[in-house]
Amino acid sequence: MFYHAFVLLGDMSMAEKRNIKRKRKRIKLRFGIEFPRRVAFTEDVSTYGLFIITGQPEKPGSLLLIEMYLANDVKVSVRGVVRWAKKVPPQLVRVANKGGMGVRLLDYESGEEEYKTLVAELRH
Repeated sequence: MFYHAFVLLGDMSMAEKRNIKRKRKRIKLRFGIEFPRRVAFTEDVSTYGLFIITGQPEKPGSLLLIEMYLANDVKVSVRGVVRWAKKVPPQLVRVANKGGMGVRLLDYESGEEEYKTLVAELRH
């Protein structure tokens, strides 16, 4: 599945990737390389990825484990790859523009249908 998701999105042009609608949604999550231990929040989400607000982003290319709980207590467990990251001082994370990392979602262990339904139902 990892390869399949990468190939599907890897073949898209930059213009097509920009047309994927991002929707603002704050979801509490945990993320990490070996184990999802760091707590953070999303700023925006899409079917294929999300932006994680954090003062300590991982390097682009890093594979992450992400766990989030949706409002109905459904656990979403997914692997993703960091596509880009912007590090800002911890005291400025909330006010700096885009301090954190953009993550492409790859393989779901659980909650894929519920996550995608949530994204589809969001307005902007």
